Amino acid sequence: MEKMKPMKAMILAAGLGTRLLPLTAIRPKPLVPVGNRPIIDGTIHWLKAHGVEGIIVNAHYHLDQMRHHLDQGRPFGLKIHISEEPEILGTGGGVQKTKWFWGSDPFIVVNGDILTDIDLKAAYRAHLKNGNLVTLVLHDSAPFNQIKINRRKDILDIDPVPQPGRLAFTGIHIINPEVLDNIPADRPSCILESYRALIRDGRPIRGYVVSNHYWRDAGTIDSYVEANREALDGAQFLVGHNAQVHEDTRLNQWAVLGDNISVERGAEITRSIIWENVTIKKGVQIVDSIVATPGEITADRVGVVG
Repeated sequence: MEKMKPMKAMILAAGLGTRLLPLTAIRPKPLVPVGNRPIIDGTIHWLKAHGVEGIIVNAHYHLDQMRHHLDQGRPFGLKIHISEEPEILGTGGGVQKTKWFWGSDPFIVVNGDILTDIDLKAAYRAHLKNGNLVTLVLHDSAPFNQIKINRRKDILDIDPVPQPGRLAFTGIHIINPEVLDNIPADRPSCILESYRALIRDGRPIRGYVVSNHYWRDAGTIDSYVEANREALDGAQFLVGHNAQVHEDTRLNQWAVLGDNISVERGAEITRSIIWENVTIKKGVQIVDSIVATPGEITADRVGVVG
């Protein structure tokens, strides 16, 4: 088999993260931690493991945080560019603005709020083999099944309303660069609208269907909590680096405890996520909560603690 060329990818990360408020009031969604690791770190390592050697990330909200964290890719061992968007350009305009970054080979675009182990190399090979203009990686994930395909995997329709007999989009695209000529420049747009136009023109916009994989959209509070539970990978508790947890602390059912936290005598933590640099004072009970703001927690708190 011919060796694949190094791939390039874009991570869509410019959104305001409104579905994940109030957590995203203090940091952009891609930097929100799952299992004590920012979501975008997992995406970058997944891309790199599948042969991606160049990454571009669009950014708008909390731009300085994104710049500092990505640090041009130095922490990840590959080059990462940031495409700054003073005005949010949407999935279409955001990708179109990065036209300068791509050569002549197909490239990958992935949503910035998903966690997955999908075999990206297999999807990319299928894109090349089938002569697709665009490949959308699809799976069966009710209630998000909006895409209709035929037996040849041609995408026939992308409906905003989920319907029986359809499949869901994973948020992973493989795109030939010529598609960018069909996306308006310098203004906000949705890339799905460009795909719909190409489908009407009979262009080869196809699906690649996956199964038996892990996939999680961590973009809402409920799904974010589930993502953290899944990050435990069968364990009950995850304790971060330099965490100080008093031996008299009670941890119940499950918990994710961040880096550099302190949990004092008699505290109790149940089904909760504690971000980094938090001190839970003596005797405090944390139940079904996300504690996101650094500092001292001195009274019982329930729910999302911003």
